[in-house]
Amino acid sequence: MASWISMDEACRLLGVRPQTVYAYVSRGKLEVMPDPADTRRSLYRAEDVAGLAKRKQAGRKHETLAANTLFGSEPSIPTALCAFFRGRPYYRGQDAVNLARSATLEDVARLLWSAEQAVDFSSPTTPARPVEPGRAAAFTALADLAATGHSTRGRLTRVLHAEGQGLVGQLANAFGAKPGPQPLHLRFAKGWKQSAQVADLLRTAMVLLVDHELTSSAFVARIAASTGASLPACLLAGLTTLSGPLHGDASGRVQALFSEVERLGEDKVVAHYLSTGLPLAGFGHHLYPDGDPRAAALLALFEPPEVIARFIEKVTNLTGLQPNIDVALAALVAHHRLPADAAFGLFATARSVGLLAHSLEQLGEAQVIRPRGRYVGPMPD
Repeated sequence: MASWISMDEACRLLGVRPQTVYAYVSRGKLEVMPDPADTRRSLYRAEDVAGLAKRKQAGRKHETLAANTLFGSEPSIPTALCAFFRGRPYYRGQDAVNLARSATLEDVARLLWSAEQAVDFSSPTTPARPVEPGRAAAFTALADLAATGHSTRGRLTRVLHAEGQGLVGQLANAFGAKPGPQPLHLRFAKGWKQSAQVADLLRTAMVLLVDHELTSSAFVARIAASTGASLPACLLAGLTTLSGPLHGDASGRVQALFSEVERLGEDKVVAHYLSTGLPLAGFGHHLYPDGDPRAAALLALFEPPEVIARFIEKVTNLTGLQPNIDVALAALVAHHRLPADAAFGLFATARSVGLLAHSLEQLGEAQVIRPRGRYVGPMPD
């Protein structure tokens, strides 16, 4: 029988604060269960704690620990939004892959925001500028709102929920969703002239993309929220970070790779990348050594173009790396010939729900997030 210990005992054995224990749990390194004697408290598997303590015995200098903490080794911001258990992402304790089978983006927003009322993204905050749909329109609209937005401080949660709904709705419109009183996946399908079957694929993809624990963009959104910035400013801060090719726009790198495959054939492309040691965008994920379950769930619902399907299979066989969600998203866009910016549009719109959830959750903390620098430059005379 497994033995279980309290938070205080786990902190004592590991020499860490409770926030770090929460981080170990969210990373799947530490199993947790409710305390049968007091359901308000949790117990932690003693065997897991002992294993972590043993790995920490080598010790690290304080400044090395601080640097590693900032760059992703041990994030210490507690969150109840998203965590990884047994190689799968969970939203507030619910399996995200299972949710994606039937839930809408609106359903998941209500879950993550803890909203009392149903969420409706059909009414944008303000009319968007009449520009060509795409990321330029999206960032322009958010920048306008951020420039005139009101601080989140001193405002009721239900008011912030209403504002958040408008922001997500406007973002979707900027990426080409057709305005109207329907769920977002149907509005995107109409705006992109797609069938109801494709609309359901869009729904699945967006639910899978809503959140992914403390990503770079979520951290940035939380920093903005901790200063009392407006919701559009928090969202803009998060989305500008998401737009990087090593984060939310990774599907753009995959799309470029797919273009090579369609032009040259899968054999030449794979041979070139493997012979030169170049990384193949979209394959492998450090959080999912056995394969990204989000990608598997989405790819199971449609057949990618034949040459891309052969490419995915060949890369997997030769490298052992499974396709991640960026490959699945790019394959979806290629198969249904969606607009060029559709992959990022779906990702940004879906993740805006998660970024707003992180921003709202951060409002419960009184302190501003302010990491300290470790100076390594020349000393003054």
